[in-house]
Amino acid sequence: MTWVTHLRLNNKEKDEVVANCDNLKSLKFSPHLPYAFTEHGAIMLSSILNSEQAINVNIHIVRAFIKLRETTLMNNDILKKIEDLEKVSNKNVEDIRIVFTYLKKLVKGKEQPETRKIGFKIKET
Repeated sequence: MTWVTHLRLNNKEKDEVVANCDNLKSLKFSPHLPYAFTEHGAIMLSSILNSEQAINVNIHIVRAFIKLRETTLMNNDILKKIEDLEKVSNKNVEDIRIVFTYLKKLVKGKEQPETRKIGFKIKET
């Protein structure tokens, strides 16, 4: 099994990194796309180093990737729920439109038929 330890960022990702990380402003005008470690690459790199600082960095890296994965999954769940609500909302809008169409037909479409008036009739003399 081969692990992808790093990959090259695309232009959009590079622009996002430059915008979010002040210390990477020098990349802004670079014609080269930078590499970034994947989760597996970061873990492998930090596990090679045996100092106490490297171990702490390794722990922070793993926690960051876990948090990133959780955030991504949570965002996907939220997007799914929004899409479901949108579908229900569109269905409701269509149902309401049909109801109003029928109501307009009822109000405009038919003149009230002449009905007998109820009450006493007074003969005029």
